Amino acid sequence: MNSCNGSVQRLQPLNCLKSKTDCTFPLIVLNRPLAHQCSHLKHLWGNAIFKAGTDGANNELFDFMKRENNYSFIPDLVTGDFDSIRPEVKSFMKTKGVQVIKTPDQNDTDFTKCLVMVIDIMKQKQIQVDCLIAFCSFGGRLDHTLSNINTLFKAHKLVEYPVYLIGDHNLSFLLMPGYHVLDVTTGLEEGTCGLIPVGGKCNSITTTGLKWNLNKDQMEFGGLISSCNKIEVGAKEVTVETDSPVLWTMSLKEKRF
Repeated sequence: MNSCNGSVQRLQPLNCLKSKTDCTFPLIVLNRPLAHQCSHLKHLWGNAIFKAGTDGANNELFDFMKRENNYSFIPDLVTGDFDSIRPEVKSFMKTKGVQVIKTPDQNDTDFTKCLVMVIDIMKQKQIQVDCLIAFCSFGGRLDHTLSNINTLFKAHKLVEYPVYLIGDHNLSFLLMPGYHVLDVTTGLEEGTCGLIPVGGKCNSITTTGLKWNLNKDQMEFGGLISSCNKIEVGAKEVTVETDSPVLWTMSLKEKRF
């Protein structure tokens, strides 16, 4: 659950990965290799209220199901410009009753277009969600990673709830100007974290709960950025007060069943 009391935003970013989660969220799977175990994806898939796959991600889901001999990873929605999805995968999804919608517009990425559709579907169904999760890769092509972060900025203009990027070992999301309280008590926090001024210069940022806290510091590329930081041992929460958008990133422990 997330809440906003006055100007304070309280977030539980890893609530969606807890064994008994009360978090309501749709899931978008982006195009990335799916490892044999993929424990975080399995957990998210089992708890998401709606699942969507973007273009080539459906090839990965299809191959993953074949390897696992488990055909329960069928999304509710398949979207994209379809320059990557294999014909047999598209046909398979259609036979399973999946809604397959081509989005040919090249001015936005498949992630952005899928995000807009999922947000609209949640509104149409009048489903109150706590967050939206995109399962992605933080390795591979850097331009893809930066594009995903750009979509976070676009998402902020569309919804008030957070959009989280989650991979096998990382979680990232935007903190907009204001005061934020992050719950870090799930036990899934590996400890390493960072605050990155991806949208431009941050003139003032103050934190608590970190090994190397910031105190009205300026951050910008070419100057100070808070990479390779740590959540303070024993901390129950991290607070961040910022006058500019910053990217919060943290390392995750592998979820074991």
